[in-house]
Amino acid sequence: MTFFGKSPERTAALPGAPSANPVLVWGGNVIRRAIDLAIAIPGLILLSPAIGIAALAVRLDSPGGAIYRQPRVGRNGEVFEVFKLRTMFAGNDPVGVGTAVTEGDPRVTRAGRWLRRFSVDEFPNLVNVIRGEMSIVGPRPTIPAQVELYDPRQRRRLEVKPGITGWAQVNGRAGIPWDERIELDVYYIEHRSLALDLRILARTARLLLTGHGLHG
Repeated sequence: MTFFGKSPERTAALPGAPSANPVLVWGGNVIRRAIDLAIAIPGLILLSPAIGIAALAVRLDSPGGAIYRQPRVGRNGEVFEVFKLRTMFAGNDPVGVGTAVTEGDPRVTRAGRWLRRFSVDEFPNLVNVIRGEMSIVGPRPTIPAQVELYDPRQRRRLEVKPGITGWAQVNGRAGIPWDERIELDVYYIEHRSLALDLRILARTARLLLTGHGLHG
């Protein structure tokens, strides 16, 4: 089957982490993949009406397609196309360093502001999860231009699949400096566990219910 064609606890990461048992790592990855599919497949089905309505709102609000693809860097530096609902005027999508979206950004459409507030524009990311390019929990995938500036420690973000939500997103997301967000992601990787993933999912649900969104 083909989809769309092919905090209060901002703790600094430790200098390093001991090597994990390969068997435990493999088992954890299998469980995570099962959880990803258990959430993403029914989630995409249940959210399809909302995605359809949002796509229509995007098309009526401004010229251009409703769904767009953007190159992002995934695990081990592999580039893939992330699927999102368009929230900016056509031709204004950020592609380089220093083009992050800020509050009140004039490039964002009226419909886009509402989609971003409730993270509805990220719903198509579930397709990337089903395809195995992303996970439900992990560091947000960034554009190649940002990854090119990573130092060796920051490149640890690429050790795991990128996620729809992550430790940085539930601890301030775009409201904190970029370097600190990366540090939170590295902290997550060094302390990664199924218990931490469940904790992030619980916080994510709370943020979505309050309308704060999970961008960045």
